[in-house]
Amino acid sequence: MNTREFRRPVLCLLISLLMLMFSAPLCFSEDAPTKSGQAELLWYGQSAFRLTTLSGKVIVIDPWILKNPKTPANLKDLDRMGKVDLVIVTHGHWDHIADAPEIAKKNNVPLWGPGDLNQTLTLLGVLPPQQLPRFNKGGTINPFPGVKITAVHAEHSSIYVAVNPATGKDYPYPGGEPVGFIIELENGFKIYHAGDTSLFGDMALIEQLYKPDLALLPIGGHFTMGPQDAALAVNQFLKPTYVIPMHYQTNPYNIGSPEDFVKYLGKSKTKAIVLQPGETIRFDAAKKMAGIQPAEK
Repeated sequence: MNTREFRRPVLCLLISLLMLMFSAPLCFSEDAPTKSGQAELLWYGQSAFRLTTLSGKVIVIDPWILKNPKTPANLKDLDRMGKVDLVIVTHGHWDHIADAPEIAKKNNVPLWGPGDLNQTLTLLGVLPPQQLPRFNKGGTINPFPGVKITAVHAEHSSIYVAVNPATGKDYPYPGGEPVGFIIELENGFKIYHAGDTSLFGDMALIEQLYKPDLALLPIGGHFTMGPQDAALAVNQFLKPTYVIPMHYQTNPYNIGSPEDFVKYLGKSKTKAIVLQPGETIRFDAAKKMAGIQPAEK
């Protein structure tokens, strides 16, 4: 073999190695990042969401799924969630906490909620104490690197209903006070999950202190804000970049509609995103909406 014939395959090999180096990931992680480093938010209906952070951590919020009339049938399987790293609940009402203990148990992860609610769950033996850590309004937890969750005020009520072993009948147990959550992701993107709440003036303080980029607000009425109050909260107090309406049309009372909500928003600086249950919305590393993935069939 002459020198030219030897150099050609060596050169081809070097070029192939360089292409492989620059096209392959530089490192691997047990928690695979979401698509292109994006945050993903899947809506199950009512106030239930699955949030995947930029680093691939999965947070489930207010999971009422199995008996939620709005949740698509193909998602009524808790195993389809895949890996879950954290469960958080805003209060003790069944349409927010129903499937939370089972999801926490399946994944052996903590269920964070208002302090007194978690105390009740501990005393009832719903989960082991180590899976029911407590915090309260104004408290902040750092469950993962770069992620912060702060409990904020909500104007609502809270009880936890479970079977009383002495009577075999449903019994109301103390549920603490309801909260909302400010969830700050690795890139500083802030999501305000309001839980169940009526309109209250201190939402202006939530804007001042946390400046949420995305607000998830109830609009059903009767038990929470209706469309008009929720629109006022957006335009006058919270002023987020994006808002997603939730907690509507799951029972005969919470009849508020996203169409009315958008109407009352008017010429708002906030972009309203009306999701269908089962849809997933993505936000990129620059905090911009990156598209909606339709519900899986």
